[in-house]
Parts: sequence; structure tokens; C-alpha cells
Amino acid sequence: MKILIVSGSDVHELLSYGECAEVLRDALAARARGEVCQPLRTVIRPGDRAGLMALMPAYWPGTDPAYGLKAICIFGGNPAIGLDAHQGVVLLSSTRTGEPLAILNASAITEIRTAAVSAVATALLARPDATELAIIGTGVQARAHLLAISGSRPLTGIRVAGRDHARAARFASQLQASAGAAVTACASAREAVAGAGLIVTATSAAEPVLQRGWLAAGTHINAVGACLPHTRELDSATMADAALFADSRESVRGEAGDYLLALAEGAIGPDHVRAEIGELLTGDAAGRSSDQEITVFESLGLAVEDLAAAAYVYGKASRLGAGVLADF
Repeated sequence: MKILIVSGSDVHELLSYGECAEVLRDALAARARGEVCQPLRTVIRPGDRAGLMALMPAYWPGTDPAYGLKAICIFGGNPAIGLDAHQGVVLLSSTRTGEPLAILNASAITEIRTAAVSAVATALLARPDATELAIIGTGVQARAHLLAISGSRPLTGIRVAGRDHARAARFASQLQASAGAAVTACASAREAVAGAGLIVTATSAAEPVLQRGWLAAGTHINAVGACLPHTRELDSATMADAALFADSRESVRGEAGDYLLALAEGAIGPDHVRAEIGELLTGDAAGRSSDQEITVFESLGLAVEDLAAAAYVYGKASRLGAGVLADF
């Protein structure tokens, strides 16, 4: 038996943000139509030990192969030693026999597909005239979101802020040539989001980095960083005033601290999620209701997104002879 090994650098070479966004539009719409089999991910958190592991299986007959499993560890301290916080693999298995066909670098798949989903959500929910982007965070996802969103719509300016202003300044300098608009490092999140029509929160924060009083009317927010029930990036007032959209209602109700902590404080009700992104794509739900409305896309990440992105890369790698074919 042969298995294709696709490295992180190969994934980046084979999968652009634009390509990934188109693949994910199909996958999210298919999920909204009930064509995807995908349980809520299993998360292993070993007490007070560092890190956690998540197992994310999915089946979608719209891909070949149709079976995928992402096994990923999340270690929040990794960026301090120069590593992505997400480390793991995506396994693709044959639709016909179940034989393993490919193993792909999950850090790269996660990096690209997460930002690509936000680009899809931004296209669906943001005001057409929103051209100022603020990014809170300076890590892998901050970089990916800058590239994905700037590549999907015209921007007039990008502002970035993080816990370390010097790091934010380096981030702005490094990304300037790729951004297509001026990238400015700000001293605070409040300064970065002032007047911005588009906001990305991509942090490892446990407490809110964004407050309602800082937001302009009509802002769209992609909330990416908080993926555990006890962590949040948005304050309860923002959640209460915003129209909330999700990749998955089930994931938001089970995992999203932005939602769960606001719910526990009584700021929102249990039915606060207006729609899933897939439902907007199929036309089964409406998005933004006015130019003044604040919209939030709560991004948790879905196994079918990993499957769809990985299957696309596998097909392209097979055609082009990329990756390493190994005996297994």
C-alpha cells in the first residue's frame, strides 16, 4: 500500500486562500443541505497539563476521498518558541475500501481553511463599502486572515494590534508587501478598531479584547481565537447587540466562550445564533439586515472544512506529482 505524505510547505504551495474559499463554499452549503456526516469534535484536556488534543472526523460524498480525520494538538505556548499553536495531521481514507490514502500537515490546512472561511463569511456579511480592516493578534491566524481578506476584497487600510507593540510593528512591516494596502501597527486594540468596518480577533486571550463601545455601526467581526467554553474575545455587550452567525450552531452552543459566557450572564438568549454560514450560501437564511447592524461570525472550525481542503490538496498533489509517496 502507498500513502501520500503532504508537508506544510506543499500544502501552502498547492492551496491558495481563494481556491480554498471556493472549496469551502461548496462544503458548507452541502452541510446545510444535510449531505455531510460530522459529529461534534472530541476534545481531550488532561487536567492541568499543557495543551489539548481534538479529533475531528467527517464524511462528505462530495469529495474523493470522502472520509477525513483531523487529529490536532493545540499548545498555546508554541508561538513563544516559534511554532504554530496547532500541530497535527489530516488523514484521508478511501471512499471504497477505507485504506489510508494521504497524510497532510494539519497546521497548514488549519491555517488556510480558517482564514478562507472568514473570507467567505466576510463576503456574505460585511458591508460592501467596508474597506478598513483591523486585526487583533499577531500570530499565524492574524497573518492568514490579513492575506485571505486582503486578497478577496479591496482594502484602503489595515491596522494591527497585539499584546506586544514591537511584535505588532514587525508583523506590519513583514506583511506590508503582501497586503495591497498600508499596514499600520497600533498601540492598542481600541486604536486599531476605531472606525474599522472589518475586524478580526485572532488571539489566545481568555478575557475580551474587544468592547462594544469601540465599535462603529455596521462593523463585521470575524471572531476566530476563542474556541473553548471558558475563553472569550468579545464582551457580552458586543454579543448582545450583534447579529450572530456561526459555522455550526452545535459547535457554538458547546464550545464558544463568546456565546456561552454572554449566555451565562443573561446578555443573550439560547437562540441568539441567527444562521449558519452554510444556510446563507444555500439561500435558506438571510444575513445582514441593515447597514447599521453589527455582525459577528463565530468561527469554531469544522471537520468537513478540513476534509474538503485536504481532499482538494490531495487531488492536486496527485495530478502534479507533489508530496512524497511512501510504502505503508
